[in-house]
Amino acid sequence: MKFKTLLFILVVLLLGARGNAQTAPDHALLILAKEDNTLLIVDPDSLKVTAKLPVGPDPHEVIASPDGTTAYISNYGGGAYNTLSVVDLAARKVLPTIDLGPLRGPHGLAFVGGRVWFTAEAAKVIASYDPATKRVDWIMGTGQNRTHMIYVSPDLNQIVTTNVSSASVSIIEKMGGGVGTGPSSGDWNETFVPVGRGSEGFDVSPDGKEIWVANADDGTVSIIDVASKKIIDTRAANVKEANRLKFTPDGKLAFISSLRKPDVAVLDRVSRKEVKHINVGEGAAGILMQPDGSRAYVACSPDGYVAVIDLHSLEVVGRIEAGQEPDGLAWVGR
Repeated sequence: MKFKTLLFILVVLLLGARGNAQTAPDHALLILAKEDNTLLIVDPDSLKVTAKLPVGPDPHEVIASPDGTTAYISNYGGGAYNTLSVVDLAARKVLPTIDLGPLRGPHGLAFVGGRVWFTAEAAKVIASYDPATKRVDWIMGTGQNRTHMIYVSPDLNQIVTTNVSSASVSIIEKMGGGVGTGPSSGDWNETFVPVGRGSEGFDVSPDGKEIWVANADDGTVSIIDVASKKIIDTRAANVKEANRLKFTPDGKLAFISSLRKPDVAVLDRVSRKEVKHINVGEGAAGILMQPDGSRAYVACSPDGYVAVIDLHSLEVVGRIEAGQEPDGLAWVGR
């Protein structure tokens, strides 16, 4: 009798441990609600919020590690703050904050080569944080005002930033030299490309040949040839107050959000002409493309929701209630 009782208890404990085991989601959508200082984890199949977690003040951008276990969030504050919030996505738990010291105004984020890359707007720098050593292991000054968004190539040999108040784009390339594979192992060359006023949202085309920049003050889009590092076209795209620009995964279309307009502009990459305006609400900020090319997610900050757009029909097919002033978006996929 005692043996059966012990066996029963052991089975219950094992089943309970299995039921409570937590793993990183296979895929999920991450949404930042800036005014709520909250990270939302959303099931993209049901469009339901599965978790809400408190993060640092004024969270603006979010990125997930490729293994889907950890999210990093920039606490911006227009240069007032100097921290990255960290979230364990498997345990749905907020981890200790990363103190960036004098690197104030962290904003744009990328996770490439095992490191978190970020801009620090008030410090006029870009930098990388190594989660393995838990320290900032590389810093480079841009010499530009409001270095805001960042792209890092998969091979770690190219970094692109937009510099909002300097009306420029920095193209930073690794030139070789040094020992090892980290960012500090070689020399870097920086090229400034003048673009329109208010250069903020940008994207590098999936084939790596062009950089498209949305100029919020001018309402234009500057198109840069990556090989020559020169502007090859400037389109009057009527995108004043533009916030983000993102290519679809196939590189055929570019979506541009505006904080002051009720719709998202869609441009054809080849013809560089407007294809459509998609009505999403009172204004829009962050844009995220689902990697499989089926959907786009647009954070409608004034309306408190994220619009879900079908990339085949170019129609809004759903909404996710996301609290006050949703903005930064990221995809979790393993």
